[in-house]
Amino acid sequence: MLFGAIEAGGTKCICAVADEEGVIQEQFSLPTASPEITLDQILVFFKKHPIEAIGIGMFGPVNIDASSPDYGQVLASPKKDWQQVNVYQYFKDRIQVPIYINTDVNMAAIGEYYYGAARDAESCVYMTVGTGIGAGFILNGKCLNGTSYHPEMGHMFIKPHPKDFFRGSCSYHEQCLEGLAAGPSLFQRYGKKGAELAENKAVWNLEAYYLAQAVSNFLLLFSPEKIILGGGVMKQTQLYGLIHSEVEKMLNGYLPLDNIKELIVPPLLGDQQAIKGAVWSASNNVW
Repeated sequence: MLFGAIEAGGTKCICAVADEEGVIQEQFSLPTASPEITLDQILVFFKKHPIEAIGIGMFGPVNIDASSPDYGQVLASPKKDWQQVNVYQYFKDRIQVPIYINTDVNMAAIGEYYYGAARDAESCVYMTVGTGIGAGFILNGKCLNGTSYHPEMGHMFIKPHPKDFFRGSCSYHEQCLEGLAAGPSLFQRYGKKGAELAENKAVWNLEAYYLAQAVSNFLLLFSPEKIILGGGVMKQTQLYGLIHSEVEKMLNGYLPLDNIKELIVPPLLGDQQAIKGAVWSASNNVW
C-alpha cells in the first residue's frame, strides 16, 4: 500500500509517496506560491499514484480539530493569501481517500517519535528553529493538539537579554521566542544570514540564551524524555553545547540533568521528519 504525505512550509512544500514502513518511493518539492497554484500542482502529483490516505503537515496556525466544520482551514497566517483556505476540503473534494491534517511541527515531532531520535522514548518535544519557531509535544504516542486552537510554543514569551536592544521580528508579539531567535531575527539584527555568521561567537551565545529559555520551559512543563532541536538555524551545531550550558545555568540544579547531552539532541531524520510523520499519520489513521 502507498500513502501520500505533504509538508507544507511557508517557503516550500514537499510531497512524497511512501509505503506503510515509511520508505519513500517518490518525492518532489515546489515553492509555496498562491493556494491555487500550489494545491493544484500537489494534486497532479498525487493523482499519479494509487494512495490509500494522505497525511498533511501544514504551516499554521491551522484548524486541526477533526470534529470542526472548519477542519483544515488556515487561520491567521502571515501568508495573507492562505488565510481561510481550507486545505482539507480542497483535497477531500478531489481525492476520495482519508485525509489527516496537523501542524507541520507536530508532524515533525511524530516523525522523530516513531522513526527518529525519540523512537525509544515515551515522550518528546521537537522544536524547529528556522524561518519561524514551532514545537510539538508527544506523550505515549499522542500529540498535544490543544482544544479550540493548537499550541503555539514558538510564540512563548521569554526574557530579553539585558544587552540585547533588538525590538523583535514577530509581527504579532515582537519579543516572543520567534521574534528574538528565529532566522529573520538574525538577519534583522546583523544584516546577514546565520550561515554567514558561523564564526561570530557572540551571535550564537545570544541565540543559545534564548533557545535555552524555551528548552528550560519544556523541561519544567512537560518533563520529556527527549528534546529534539532541528531546523535551519540548528545547522549551526555549536548551538547544542551552548544550549546545554545555558540550560544548566538557568535551572541552577533544580532538575537532575546528568544526561543532558542525551536529553537535548539533534534530529536523526535530517529534514525528513515532517514527511515521515505525515506518512505515519496517514498509514495509521491518526491526526
